[in-house]
Amino acid sequence: MDKEVELGSLEGEMATQHISQPQKRKGGLVTMPFIIANEALARVASLGLLPNMILYLMGTYRLHLAQATQILLWSHATSNFTPVVGAFIADSYLGRFLAVGLGSAITFLGMTLLWLTAMIPQARPPTCSSNKAGGCKSATGGQMAILISALALMSVGNGGLSCSLAFGADQVNRKDNPNNRRVLEIFFSWYYASAAISVIIALTGIVYIQDHLGWKVGYGVPAALMLLSTVSFLLASPLYVKNKVESSLFTGFVQVIVVAYKNRKLPLPPNNSPEHYHHKKESDLVVPTDKLSFLNRACVIKDREQEIASDGSASNPWKLCTVDQVEELKAIIKVIPLWSTGIMMSVNIGGSFGLLQAKSLDRHITSHFQVPPGSFSVVMVLTIFLWIALYDRAILPLASKIRGKPVRISAKRRMGLGLFFSFIHLVTSAIVESVRRRRAIKEGYLNNANGVLHMSAMWLFPQLCLGGIAEAFNAIGQNEFYYTEFPRTMSSVAASLSGLGMAAGNLVSSFVFSVVQNATSRGGKEGWVLDNINKGRYDKYYWVISGLSALNIVYYLICSWAYGPTVEQVQVRKLGEENGSRELEPSTEFRNGSQVDKEFQISKENGSKEEEELTR
Repeated sequence: MDKEVELGSLEGEMATQHISQPQKRKGGLVTMPFIIANEALARVASLGLLPNMILYLMGTYRLHLAQATQILLWSHATSNFTPVVGAFIADSYLGRFLAVGLGSAITFLGMTLLWLTAMIPQARPPTCSSNKAGGCKSATGGQMAILISALALMSVGNGGLSCSLAFGADQVNRKDNPNNRRVLEIFFSWYYASAAISVIIALTGIVYIQDHLGWKVGYGVPAALMLLSTVSFLLASPLYVKNKVESSLFTGFVQVIVVAYKNRKLPLPPNNSPEHYHHKKESDLVVPTDKLSFLNRACVIKDREQEIASDGSASNPWKLCTVDQVEELKAIIKVIPLWSTGIMMSVNIGGSFGLLQAKSLDRHITSHFQVPPGSFSVVMVLTIFLWIALYDRAILPLASKIRGKPVRISAKRRMGLGLFFSFIHLVTSAIVESVRRRRAIKEGYLNNANGVLHMSAMWLFPQLCLGGIAEAFNAIGQNEFYYTEFPRTMSSVAASLSGLGMAAGNLVSSFVFSVVQNATSRGGKEGWVLDNINKGRYDKYYWVISGLSALNIVYYLICSWAYGPTVEQVQVRKLGEENGSRELEPSTEFRNGSQVDKEFQISKENGSKEEEELTR
């Protein structure tokens, strides 16, 4: 009997080892090729469809420029909004693995449906020459439904694919690993490098295939790449770490609002009495901040015996919240005005006009090769990379050397600089379009939208470069600003806010487009928005957006002043007071309301003290 017990115990231990041993092997750098390949292939496939889409809608589906632009603007807005929804669903219900897997599969279905519109003649309007009745027929309701469904599926799938970065970080983020920071750095470096390469391949290779091999192959290649992306990700399923779903951050926001309203008549205790406030164990936040103090009532303890459970948590989270939850909601409310200033970065004519503009210019590099019009946006992408390198490796070191002390531009100021360069970019675009249109009229192309002018496409480079610099300043500044101002628990929200701003910008673009189109074509007049860009007045359209951009800069200055000092500035001020009111260079890592451990080494040289902040 004892032998049987020992044998059973041994079998149980072996079974336990058999179950737990593979778990220890899950994740790590071995999963990185599959996750990065999934993201890179998906990015090449999806971005490769965008540049020439306006030509497909106007040529194959014979939509007017205004209709095609509105469809693309709404599609872009949806694609930029679904990542926020995808992050919420992944963190609250599905988990990141299922979110990325389903997102990949849904995106593949959308691309396949789009490819079928090019392959099956009945799925699109007939060609004008094959129409025996004469004239050109427009797309039917069913044909438009197929097209819109394809774009919608790709937008929905993008919501799941957006969780790829966070899912990849889950695989290599192990706090017990002494080299954890270095492993994370390697992953992020390869991830962003692959993303950059994917953008360049999409804007050159895929666009070239569409221009020279037609829509059937041009849409078939992205669909095939998306299939490869989905299969490669799912094949590595046994290797992945699949973290359990945690409580929803958004549910916590609702709880704070509900509890604060219930306790609206409750007097607030003094902030220097942490025993009156409920907070998590080992939390750095023991008392709430003074700003938006009406929300502080959500974390006030009225009856400790009834409201606090034996483990220290709230007995009912709908009656008592933590200080952390209150500060998380405050961070969102406080940042909304400054976030809204970034919406203007994505307000434009619609993105399609740039392609038609490039198509009308001389794009020859040699006598036998010309750049596809859809590939010119790669100039903006390359400018972003070059500017980041110059800014970090040349401009800041040179400025520091000239001033004799370290120079650093805060994230909030970089957001403002990005808005300023965006304004200059729009003004330059208006001037270039005025010159292009005058040249078109002079050369006799007023009624010929397909004519190629004796004007080099190099005229587009200044506005593209300025747009890249604006994006580098504002987008990176936004991400760093949100990341440093928000608590650690809100890192995923911080990462999605920039994309949410792009979605809002696309919707504003659609609204401005409709207003300009209706206002300028009133009374039967030919408006500014015409299929023939030589007859249209897109230069005036650019001036309108430039004016809105100028107003947005004033709005940014007001919001920046109203926001007050950032967490970074507050920390530096406190550190300066603690160390004799000397100015210290801020660390790149701060968190809202949390105490970040810092070490300082004070050395004496020539009778003066130099304070140096060591990395954490």
